[in-house]
Amino acid sequence: MLNPHARFASFVVGSSNRLAATAAKAVAEAPGAAYNPLFFYARPGLGKTHLLTAIGHEALVIDPSRVVEYVTADDFVEAYHTALAAGQADAYRRRFTEAHLVLVDDAQLLADQRELQSELLRLIDVLMAADRQIVLAGDRPPEEIQSLDERLIRRFAGGLVIDIGAPDYETRLAILSRRVVERQVAFGPDVLAAVAELPIGTVRELLGALNRLIAQQAVAVGPVSVDEARKVLATLGHARAAGRSGRGADGSGATIGVVSQSSTPIASAPSSASPAGLDEFSTFLADVSTAVSQQVDRWRQRVTEAALRYSGEGFHTTRLDSLLAQEIAVDPAAALATFEADIDVLRRLQRELSDIAPSLLVDTALHDPDRVAEAEVLVTDAREAGAPLPGPSPRYTLAHFAEGTSTRPVVAAIRVVAAAPGQRYNPLVIVGKAGLGKTHLLHALGHLLKSSGVARVVVFDGKEFVDGLVAALGDGTITRWRQQLRRADAFLLDDVGALAGKERSQEELYLLYNLLLESGRQMAFTATAAPTQLDGFEPRLATRLAGGLVLELGPPDREARTREVERLLGPGPADPELVEYLAARPAASLREVQQLVPRLLSAAEGRDTALSVDVARVILEGTIAPVVRPPRRGSGLLAPGAGAIRSREKMIETWPDIAERLLEDWN
Repeated sequence: MLNPHARFASFVVGSSNRLAATAAKAVAEAPGAAYNPLFFYARPGLGKTHLLTAIGHEALVIDPSRVVEYVTADDFVEAYHTALAAGQADAYRRRFTEAHLVLVDDAQLLADQRELQSELLRLIDVLMAADRQIVLAGDRPPEEIQSLDERLIRRFAGGLVIDIGAPDYETRLAILSRRVVERQVAFGPDVLAAVAELPIGTVRELLGALNRLIAQQAVAVGPVSVDEARKVLATLGHARAAGRSGRGADGSGATIGVVSQSSTPIASAPSSASPAGLDEFSTFLADVSTAVSQQVDRWRQRVTEAALRYSGEGFHTTRLDSLLAQEIAVDPAAALATFEADIDVLRRLQRELSDIAPSLLVDTALHDPDRVAEAEVLVTDAREAGAPLPGPSPRYTLAHFAEGTSTRPVVAAIRVVAAAPGQRYNPLVIVGKAGLGKTHLLHALGHLLKSSGVARVVVFDGKEFVDGLVAALGDGTITRWRQQLRRADAFLLDDVGALAGKERSQEELYLLYNLLLESGRQMAFTATAAPTQLDGFEPRLATRLAGGLVLELGPPDREARTREVERLLGPGPADPELVEYLAARPAASLREVQQLVPRLLSAAEGRDTALSVDVARVILEGTIAPVVRPPRRGSGLLAPGAGAIRSREKMIETWPDIAERLLEDWN
């Protein structure tokens, strides 16, 4: 789950992280287009996880239909072992290979995990081949991760590896200023500068120092002064560096002594910065601050231990991590008890699901205490109807469909259907020959329905429908199979013609159709011909399908071919001549275009050259590109003008190529 607070808007960019932030934004705006894979590394507390999460949020803001998977290396390993135990390794792989963006945190934990490294290598290759993005973060560069596969190191080197350094003074001050505004706390600018001057190497430590000042000011009568702030900060174990040079205010280089958190509070020992010692009021404040610190440390230890324990069991601990990020928990015991109660619910649901639908155990909702309600719905569905039916494929969205004049009416109808499911154009039937985009548009409709709030969107292939019925009849689960279909809020069937000649399948579809239509639930179908023209199709079913809106897809026109060529050539400005040449080639379907362009790109890569219109002509037409010859050696004679008579005896001696001379003699 993505942390809702970790976004680019809340990430302070400085000289130490500017390159990483720039690369992260580029990846979020165009996943798979550049810097793939992208690898961040830095010491803990410098913003790696923040950047990873920000990438996911930004990618979803740009295109909500994208599938983003964020996982720590620990969760990656745990999910893999769980999937293996349940015999669902393929489902585990599809979870990541079908995502548009995969974010892997704490990559260093893959050290010595040879089997998981092989899975990661396979995942990277699949994602890169499909122009999908993977971003990883670790606390060290790839080559320093113990026993990391050399092939992985080469993959990372082929993308972009970026180091995030410690924030400089200006960045630290900007982070503090922003956090003070978020916390709605007022400090003088000199107080924040005193915190920023501390020789702190991580953002987390920096915010810890700020939290100590906030706690100090909460028990103080008035605002904390610079001197009081410095005295409190000295108890953090950091020597103050007044100014960026690390010298004292008088230029002598004197600093406040270092005192660890476990040592005697500063109130018991006079400071060199305060020769007269601390007054009674300052001593009281220091004692209060120390007491608060000790209390905070105790509950932090409890929560940290719980987070480590449940994380090791494969559960997400985002809620506990958020609790640790707070200054002081209002009631940490109650919050921890609530978290553990949710864990118990998830364990119960997992046990139940292992009996009725073990393939669903890899679902992330069953491992996230913040998604208990979602997990309960999942188990309820499985209890009543078995494993959920397939939904729309993430590969096919409307944003990736090459719309043209011939397909615009179908796209418009899809938008109308998604805006008012079950009210207009029910059913919607898309007719066309193979390769024109019927399947793509049907799945795109499924995505639009889900985004409009339709919960259970079922997308079936005609053959899957028949095979599911046959299996249900064979094992005696026909009642459950029917219930499963009848729970759908939207039913989309691809290639309804696959039911032709199969009487029982058509009977089941007929009954399902009437039920869904009466309850106002949306249906859509695709076919290679109009419903009434399908051979072996019962008239009562064919006429019902024809009673909706039947739209026919034609061959892709020039506009559609142009858009598809531009999309397949990748992001960035495409060569207009190349696009024009490829779009001008006749194509009976979009599938032909989708096969042509990758073939040309692969052939050009094999020739170690960029794809251009000349290269494309050579590959497709066998046209020989003009040969660029070296400059000819002149004879010392001036060439005659265009209108002059050329002397054959003189001109032939200037031709260095013997083949041309022979041709001239032959003529």
